[in-house]
Amino acid sequence: MASAGHIITLLLWGYLLELWAGGHTADTTHPRLRLSHKELLNLNRTAIFHSPLGFLDLHTMLLDEYQERLFVGGKDLVYSLSLERISDGYKEIHWPNTALKIEECMMKGKDVGECANYVRVLHHYNKTHLLTCSTGGFEPLCAFIRVGYHLEDPLFHLESTISERGRGKCPYDSSSSFVSTLIGTELFTGLYSDYWIRDASIFRSMGRLSHIRTEHDDERLLNEPRFVGSYMIPDNEDRDDNKVYFFFTEKALEAEDNAHTIYARVGRLCVNDIGGQRILVNKWSTFLKARLVCSVPGTNRIDTYFDELEDIFLLPTRDHKNPVIFGLFNTTSNVFRGHAICVYHMSSIRAVFNGPYAHKEGPEYHWSVYEGKVPYPRPGSCASTVNGGGYRTTRDYPDDTIRFARNHPLMYQAIKPAHKKPILVKTDGKYNLKQIAVDRVEAEDGQYDVLFIGTDNGIVLKVITIYNQEMESMEEVILEELQIFKDPVPIISMEISSKRQQLYIGSASAVAQVRFHHCDMYGSACADCCLARDPYCAWDGISCSRYYPTSTHAKRRFRRQDVRHGNAAQQCFGQQFVGDALDKTEEHLAYGIENNSSLLECTPRSLQAKVIWFVQKGHETGKEEVKAMSS
Repeated sequence: MASAGHIITLLLWGYLLELWAGGHTADTTHPRLRLSHKELLNLNRTAIFHSPLGFLDLHTMLLDEYQERLFVGGKDLVYSLSLERISDGYKEIHWPNTALKIEECMMKGKDVGECANYVRVLHHYNKTHLLTCSTGGFEPLCAFIRVGYHLEDPLFHLESTISERGRGKCPYDSSSSFVSTLIGTELFTGLYSDYWIRDASIFRSMGRLSHIRTEHDDERLLNEPRFVGSYMIPDNEDRDDNKVYFFFTEKALEAEDNAHTIYARVGRLCVNDIGGQRILVNKWSTFLKARLVCSVPGTNRIDTYFDELEDIFLLPTRDHKNPVIFGLFNTTSNVFRGHAICVYHMSSIRAVFNGPYAHKEGPEYHWSVYEGKVPYPRPGSCASTVNGGGYRTTRDYPDDTIRFARNHPLMYQAIKPAHKKPILVKTDGKYNLKQIAVDRVEAEDGQYDVLFIGTDNGIVLKVITIYNQEMESMEEVILEELQIFKDPVPIISMEISSKRQQLYIGSASAVAQVRFHHCDMYGSACADCCLARDPYCAWDGISCSRYYPTSTHAKRRFRRQDVRHGNAAQQCFGQQFVGDALDKTEEHLAYGIENNSSLLECTPRSLQAKVIWFVQKGHETGKEEVKAMSS
């Protein structure tokens, strides 16, 4: 509020704190924009799907670009939602257990909620069918869903007449740790495959190859794991050399000083593994694993480790053999709670699996590098042409190779992230990070990976990180903080469509979609747009709008964007520097009259902006800053 005995001219000067000037970078710990659930709806930037039955209990989502649908599995239900707008035109399959199944389940000591039918598996099986598996009231089962061809009227019905038992394909318990991937017609799963949730195993079932699994009760292979993700990543063009990678955390046997230490792991096995002839019959004979490290280098070579893997995301590249892998971790430390994101290249992962094996001579010995003779063919390698040796299947492998793989599943070296440090660290305790999805974007000054990070309170952070090679430092820029759901519910699943520029987000009670960007929210001036540092957005001469990479000079002339530095003074003409701040930004005049008062706007749209009011009395040339009223 301001009042004066003369006509008073009030000049508003606003400057943005993320401004780059004179080699200084700004504080970017706050998001540029914070949008509430209501604001996102009013902007038509988001749509929400709620089950008409009042409950969803979402457990899995499948994004199908071919069918242009999002398939959602929950409690007794499967939904088919439109990728265009998920709240419109949904289809539903009601898939409850029979009364008899529920009664039998409850007689085994489970409550009625546990005895429902929770859908845990949804995969494309072919162009007309999905494979689905569910808990079945602690009796897992699998079936096919007919979805038809893309050009047909969308179909959506369960072919329950050809259902089959789902043991090894789906967990018994709805809350049990579980991952799965379908390769051709073979289903690969990481799960606890028994009623009591004790038998942790990796299975292959269905398809033309024999059913196979890890050995029972061998803690050298899996020691109370929590599975996070599984993917087939080829090494080369030889399909017989294809490998499946499992990402999980487990109790680490090699951490001798603490029996309860948790490590993140990457497990690897050959798609065509059919076990050995005399050893490991119908058991994996190529399974190897390595530690996945995400740590912050500290003084005196004491690093801070983030060992609990929360989520994993594979960002495809033009080379399908070399996706970029993003891992979201938290720390199990008793000293503090924190989260980190590390990036890994397949070359680093392959190098570790091609490196030395870990070895322990006996109970009283320490783990060390295996220095003896390694059998041929190399343990853990696939029966393929590129590996030579003339072995058609793993059953043809010598017993020495099979026995060595069984006794030495752990690699000695750990897999280190790019730059040997995280690209993002969060230790403020504001929220827990749960899910990650990444979009690679071409901007005017290079290529950027935009991270969408889901939290435990219904918020998605949109973040970019910028690596300074000279300083070997990482700058984190939080572009937006989006409150996706009205209530602060954990985000438990995220699917991304770069083609549609949409993110699909699942919570236990609802599914949301949100557009990647809404550029004009950054402001109506060139400086606002450039200071945002959003690779999706650029100043086009009239407004802040979507940036489209193009080589035509006519369009390039008017685009203003500087993601790396956010240097608005250089990009936007007519602005000068005084010291380390802009001399002039958008300026407003207001008039105050004697014995009157004026309300001065004090909350800018950007959280990285600061509004300053000055008062000038009558014809005086000097200006005096108006201080905000204390609350």
